[in-house]
Amino acid sequence: MEKAKTKKIKPSVARTRRASSKGAVGKATSQTSATGKQKIAVFDFDGTLVNGQSGTEFAKFLFFHHYIGLWTVSRIIWWGLRYTLHLPHDQDAVRKIFIKGISKRYSKKQVKEMMREFHDERLVKRYRSAAFRQIQQMKDAGCVCLLASATFDGVAEVAAEYAGLDGFVSTTLAEDECGHYTGQVAGEVAEGPAKLKAIQKWCDEHFGNGNWAIDYAFGDHHSDREVLEAALHPVAVNPGSVLKSSAKKRGWPIVEWR
Repeated sequence: MEKAKTKKIKPSVARTRRASSKGAVGKATSQTSATGKQKIAVFDFDGTLVNGQSGTEFAKFLFFHHYIGLWTVSRIIWWGLRYTLHLPHDQDAVRKIFIKGISKRYSKKQVKEMMREFHDERLVKRYRSAAFRQIQQMKDAGCVCLLASATFDGVAEVAAEYAGLDGFVSTTLAEDECGHYTGQVAGEVAEGPAKLKAIQKWCDEHFGNGNWAIDYAFGDHHSDREVLEAALHPVAVNPGSVLKSSAKKRGWPIVEWR
């Protein structure tokens, strides 16, 4: 069974944003690390590249476009509040709420178009300019830049294209034998340890086992801890209280992106 979605973005189809590297973390060096391994820079999405929680925004988008009802959007917003406040939450369950509300009435192609429209309408204005500067800084340093997010693969793909990233790992929606979404999540939600596993899988597939290293990782939430711990240079971006406390104890840089 397929787990987290992994894909490399073709530069020819990416809608990229270019920005100066002023104010970014890190210095431009050679393409590979001192050990000769390909350097990877990992960027979280919600709360890091963009301001806010994309799941809650997607729920609002679906509601205002009459794709889901009030009861469904209320349940999703309640989940988003729990996520923001670092209360117990079930990533798998909330994604089933999302997709079950639309998969029975719309084709896979239509759902993917909804996600692209949502990104362009609701998320583009939420990107942080400092994030684009940091991505460019990492590219100048020879890093392969990877988006790693628990969001749906359709949203992550568009986001990676827009931000000019080299690839993405995200949560995959299950499909039936006819290629229609079933309303279930395929494998694990790309959060916490599962996100790190998805990153490792993507890097092994593209560079080979042992031929890469996570040089930089950027995250805002305590659920990004495993990825940050795996990086040579972990950076806490606009962190929540739990991650902020942990970053201070570990001596990790804490930055505020706008």
